[in-house]
Amino acid sequence: MENNNKMRLPMLAAVSMALFSTASMANAETEFTSQDWQVVCDNTRTCRLAGYQADNNSEFPVSILLTRRAGADAAVDGKVKLGGAKDSSSKALMQLGNRHRISLFINDRNYGETKPYSAAAGSAELTQAQVTALLSALQRSSKITLALRNSRWQLSDKGASAVMLKADDVQGRVGTPSAFINSNEAIKSNSSVLPPKAVPVLRFVEPSGKYDTSNDKKFVMRSSQLASLMKGTMKDADADCPNLSDKSPWRVSRLNDSQLLAQHDCWIAAYNAGSGAWVINDSKPYKPTLVTTSATNYDKGKLSSVQKGRGIGDCMSRVDWVWTGRAFEKSHESTTGLCRLIEAGGAWQLPTYVTDVKVVK
Repeated sequence: MENNNKMRLPMLAAVSMALFSTASMANAETEFTSQDWQVVCDNTRTCRLAGYQADNNSEFPVSILLTRRAGADAAVDGKVKLGGAKDSSSKALMQLGNRHRISLFINDRNYGETKPYSAAAGSAELTQAQVTALLSALQRSSKITLALRNSRWQLSDKGASAVMLKADDVQGRVGTPSAFINSNEAIKSNSSVLPPKAVPVLRFVEPSGKYDTSNDKKFVMRSSQLASLMKGTMKDADADCPNLSDKSPWRVSRLNDSQLLAQHDCWIAAYNAGSGAWVINDSKPYKPTLVTTSATNYDKGKLSSVQKGRGIGDCMSRVDWVWTGRAFEKSHESTTGLCRLIEAGGAWQLPTYVTDVKVVK
């Protein structure tokens, strides 16, 4: 990954380089990668563990996703996705249908077929027996193979135990019977497992065009004045928004009877770009507030930033914001996982932040 994209995309850079970052445990948001496995836990303490083929084995890309919510009695769900980036795997995938299911082998023992492959989801659900066998195998060195007709996909076990332990830590399971990494003698009961955290609720208020016709106020400001105004919202404008003062046009959208969204191109990298987005008053005092310098789309009160982890686009990051009537608030943040050629756009949705967005009429 190029240096300027590392600067713009710290989350995906960390993922693709097999590093990790851990946010405040009080917020439960955690992202940790060890070799060929990663765990991403969101703000509700739901943890998603994703494993892949070895990094040097791109001929048959494969990924398994294990999802566990917080709470003592939470079950573990599993899914498998076979990559189609190479001709060899594409040919096998083309033959998938309700009559053909993926089989799981662990140390050459057949653990049966998955549930029917979903063309819409691009994945197949594991049976509970397969999940149980897989969780046991991942705690030690194991040969894990997914089979479809005459094709074989090899899932790496490297790093799995480390991410399982991290998930146990986030959910308060270490030392309990429900822990992924569970010793024979648990020292704590499942009553000590942390409960789920509530999903934050956001009010989404769609900006109305009525303000443009019923309000005689017009916003007029020179581009140079806007640029100067917005510089004060950043610690290092030259690094965060190097294109702020160029000749590309400003885009101004009305949000309500007194506030506007102002946008301007900020930066362009090898395979990504980002725009600055600010909320400002339409008259003095303008009080500009920076939302992001990496916006890629805005539509009727919904702002988003979607960035590639590398040029071929097999891994992505996403952040969304919604207008709540007075400010833009983050409504979603996620990554699609490691850059392992599973499919264009990334293998999974692995959120670090989720909300319940309520539409206000």
